[in-house]
Amino acid sequence: MSNIAMIIAGGSGARMQQDIPKQFLTVYEKPVIVYTLEAFQRHEMIDAIEVVCLEGWENILWAYAKQFNITKLKYVVKGGTNGQGSIKNGIDELCRHCSEDDTVLIHDAIRPLVSEEIITDCLKTTLEKGNAITVIPCAEAMLKTQDGEESSESFPRDNLRRTQTPQGFRLGNIKRLHERAAEKGIFNSVASCTLMVELGEKVYFSKGEEKNIKLTTVEDIDIFKALLNAKRSEWLK
Repeated sequence: MSNIAMIIAGGSGARMQQDIPKQFLTVYEKPVIVYTLEAFQRHEMIDAIEVVCLEGWENILWAYAKQFNITKLKYVVKGGTNGQGSIKNGIDELCRHCSEDDTVLIHDAIRPLVSEEIITDCLKTTLEKGNAITVIPCAEAMLKTQDGEESSESFPRDNLRRTQTPQGFRLGNIKRLHERAAEKGIFNSVASCTLMVELGEKVYFSKGEEKNIKLTTVEDIDIFKALLNAKRSEWLK
C-alpha cells in the first residue's frame, strides 16, 4: 500500500487580491507551494505527490519541482470549479494509477508549514480508523449570530474543533464518497470533512498545530514570514 499526498492548488486566490495566485507567491525566494511540497517530499512515509493545479500553471509547477528537487511529484491535474470539484479531479486521476487501498492525504497548497508530526499522525489515524481530520482545539469564546452584527448566545468551545489539513482517507472510500455526493446533488461542500458529515459518515481527529496556518490574506503572509524567521526560546519547554 502507498501513501499519496494530494496537494490542492486550484484556487485563484481572489481574497488575497494579488496578481499572482497565492500558492505561487514567492516568500524569501521560494514559492509558497514549494514549501508545502518540500514538507511531503521530506516525509519518509509519503510515496508520491499529486498536485491539483490552477489551469495554466501546470508547466510552471513542473519547473518548480525540477528546480527544487521535488522527486515525489508524479501527477499534476487541472483544478475544478471549486474545492470539491478539484478534489474529485484529483481522486479520479489517482484511481487511474493507484490501488483503492492506498491512503491519500488531501492538503491545502497554502498551508506551507505543515509539520512532520502532523503528517505522521494523520497517516497513523487514517490507517487505524479509516479517515483522519487534522484539528486543533478552539481557544476563543464562540458566539452565535444570525446577521453577523450581533449575538445573544454563546457556544461551548470545548465542543468545537478547528479543522485544518491534511485530511486522510482510503482512496476507494473517498472515491465512493464523491460518487454519493453527486447522486445527492452535493457539489460545493466546504471540505472533505464537511462532505463526510453531510453524508452521515463519522470522522476521526488527528493532531494539528497553531503554526499550520492557511495563507488566505496578506496578513497571513506576514505571519508566515515571521514564523519562518522565528526560533523558539531555549527556556520554553
